Amino acid sequence: MSPREHGRHVPLTHEALQGLPNWRTVAYLRDLLMDSGILPRFDRWLLLFERWLAERLGSTESPEHARLLQHFAHWHQLRKLRTKAREHSLGARTTQECRQQVTQAAAFLQWLAERGVALDAATQTDLDACHAEKYATRRPAQAFLRWCMDTRRMPRLSLPNRPTTNPHPPGQHQRFATLRRVLADGSSDPRVRIAACLVLLFAQPVSRIVRLTTDDVLRDDAHVLLRLGDPPSPVPEPVATLLLGYMTALPGRTPAVNAGSRWLFPGCRANQPMHPGTLREGLRELGVPLQRARTSSIRHLVLQAPAPVIAKALGYHDKTATRLVTEAGGTWSRSAPGGRSRSR
Repeated sequence: MSPREHGRHVPLTHEALQGLPNWRTVAYLRDLLMDSGILPRFDRWLLLFERWLAERLGSTESPEHARLLQHFAHWHQLRKLRTKAREHSLGARTTQECRQQVTQAAAFLQWLAERGVALDAATQTDLDACHAEKYATRRPAQAFLRWCMDTRRMPRLSLPNRPTTNPHPPGQHQRFATLRRVLADGSSDPRVRIAACLVLLFAQPVSRIVRLTTDDVLRDDAHVLLRLGDPPSPVPEPVATLLLGYMTALPGRTPAVNAGSRWLFPGCRANQPMHPGTLREGLRELGVPLQRARTSSIRHLVLQAPAPVIAKALGYHDKTATRLVTEAGGTWSRSAPGGRSRSR
């Protein structure tokens, strides 16, 4: 059976579904069709980004700007997104960042046009003035600017950098006070309480939390472990009891379209986890300051153990861990216990 649009049938393919109106309904239907095997599996976030991009380019008034944005999206963004999608699901955060880059690129081109400056004639003065006027939203445009410089569409200029360091994360006692409050709050959604614990204890971003599966929760005779990286991290009490109780009740809480899924935080779409935005909103209502809590957690962790060990166990990139341990006042070169001394 094929979907009907305005009284006519359309082919039951990803390409045909991309052109249908009411994208929310279409996305829900497509998830069901992929989950049942009627349509081949394809990354839903990549499909949604491609649809959004087509609509965004179609609404761009300047043909020259639309052409530049199309080249940027196809040669810089989509090439990377398709490579990542072949390895693992993209997630909402990755494609949202790409949307921001396109939006800010369009804003930069419009800003230049209003000043009567062509892209290939832009100067350092123009770039500095744009950053000064659009300080709060300038960072996403940097990917577009670098691409323009690398492809010689604009002169090679310096991109001002805004520090992203969080100078005032909560102290250790504040973090533990928030954790105790979350654990004592039996009236809140257990999904949100568990996510808050993962933020406060393991510095996990919401985009990664929602992609955990029940297979990532490991049990032996004495401990509950959570596979965030390698090796799995031990879950302390009473968080372990909260997590196991949640998993016991999980089948009854899982939406029917996700009855057979292994997501630890199942969503309302077939074979999809909970939307990160929904979980972030729940954490905000619970009074958990996401970014500051994560920063506080990771800074204290890298002072308690060698940063390479923490980075590997929590799934952080080495470069991120290097920056965090420097900000925390530690040294990256500390060896793990029993490791070879680096002194000469």
